[in-house]
Amino acid sequence: MGCGLLGAKTGLKVRELLETLPILLLLVVLCGLDWALYSIFDTIRHHSFLQYSFRSSHKLEVKVGGDSMLARLLRKTIGALNTSSETVMESNNMPCLPQPVGLDARAYWRAALPIGLLVCLCLLQAFGYRLRRVIAAFYFPKREKKRILFLYNDLLRKRAAFTKLRRAAILRRARQQKAPRHPLVDILHRGCPLLRRWLRRRCVVCQAPKTPESYVCPTLDCEAVYCWSCWDDMRQRCPVCTPREELSSSAFSDSNDDTAYAG
Repeated sequence: MGCGLLGAKTGLKVRELLETLPILLLLVVLCGLDWALYSIFDTIRHHSFLQYSFRSSHKLEVKVGGDSMLARLLRKTIGALNTSSETVMESNNMPCLPQPVGLDARAYWRAALPIGLLVCLCLLQAFGYRLRRVIAAFYFPKREKKRILFLYNDLLRKRAAFTKLRRAAILRRARQQKAPRHPLVDILHRGCPLLRRWLRRRCVVCQAPKTPESYVCPTLDCEAVYCWSCWDDMRQRCPVCTPREELSSSAFSDSNDDTAYAG
């Protein structure tokens, strides 16, 4: 019963971890997309930067020659119009370029922290369920006893059903082995040594290829093949040719306990 409950808890953990997998994949995709967009925009900003520099100088000068009074008057009057200027203008396209801002390590940690907490809760949830059962058993011991008896009887029923299914699978495989093979299979078995591993007979329990150490049932019209480990698991009794009444249910189960329901 403990193995069954342990398997159920393990299956529950795996299922909950699989449920968190889409969220984790979404986080990875978003972080990767953010890094890719930042790299693209940063490359555009560095390689598309243009700077323009414009310089111009302007000088206006009027020269009036002569020493007459009119020449001196014109020099004083028009000389005030003499100007000189120099223009320097620099411009660039920086305002038109993207300005990406990359996420720092703190932002990534803040995004990954809830996912990590969710995974930890999935792993610790089974212990929380166990603590809930312990608290309920402390306040309601009779109810806990009924619960344990129900789980034990349910495990025995499932074990009996599994025994029937397992014996039926062994009988089906044994009938398939006794069926006559196609002549082409025999030709390939004799002519192609590389295919003999897949064409030779297999253990009716674990489907391992037949080896010289494999056990073959000596009963006529049976000749079922077993590897030595499976033959020991079968308590050295062939379920194919042995009547069902002579087989104990414990021969196919994982425990030596008697199959008796608790009351």
